[in-house]
Amino acid sequence: MVPILIGRIQTRLFLLALVGSLVTLVLIPLLPVPGSLSERYRVAFVVLAAVAVLGIAWEALYHLLMQFRWEKDWPSLFGLLTGVPEGVLLWLLLRAGAVPLIDTVPPGWAFATHFAVVWVVVWLVANGPMRVPFLRWRFRGGRLV
Repeated sequence: MVPILIGRIQTRLFLLALVGSLVTLVLIPLLPVPGSLSERYRVAFVVLAAVAVLGIAWEALYHLLMQFRWEKDWPSLFGLLTGVPEGVLLWLLLRAGAVPLIDTVPPGWAFATHFAVVWVVVWLVANGPMRVPFLRWRFRGGRLV
């Protein structure tokens, strides 16, 4: 079964909250960015929250675009590649000062590294290990609740 809109949103939020947070906890201390570790974590988790909030709007847009496809779904690789426009938009919003709670914009390479690593790991978990603990996830349209 093709994941329905609410199922994709639930899955995205769940994976960003669980997997994205764990990846962020491990990755941020490894990035040589100026500032205290607590400030770097604060900025990284605000960026992660912004990805989650923007993701709801993106999912609605993807849902609209999928209505023009015969099978009403993207190939799995498209799910990975959708990170590119999402990352670019978030970066532009950060640079424009449109993301609340962020005073200093992280360096571009640090943002790109954090965003890309979280995106790829979340995508990999959604397309593999996610199906083990949630056996009926696919048959419930991607809904977790």
